Amino acid sequence: MDLKDPDIFHPPVKRSITIAGHQTSITLEPLFWDLLKAASEQRDLPLNALVAQIDVLRLEADEPPGLATAIRLWLVQDLMAGEGAG
Repeated sequence: MDLKDPDIFHPPVKRSITIAGHQTSITLEPLFWDLLKAASEQRDLPLNALVAQIDVLRLEADEPPGLATAIRLWLVQDLMAGEGAG
């Protein structure tokens, strides 16, 4: 998505997914939903499975963030790693 595209500023969208055997709602901006879907496809994982992995990682933190925040942070870290950064 291009930063000049007005759709990049679309408000967050709530979606329901099942992780760890229970239904949960996650609210993310469409850009992050697109990135999450691409990351799951790149890893040949269902979206729910990737979110479950991110959930496990966030719960290991000393002060776990909310799931939506953890997903955003994980996606940024994943993008930076793919670009050879930090």
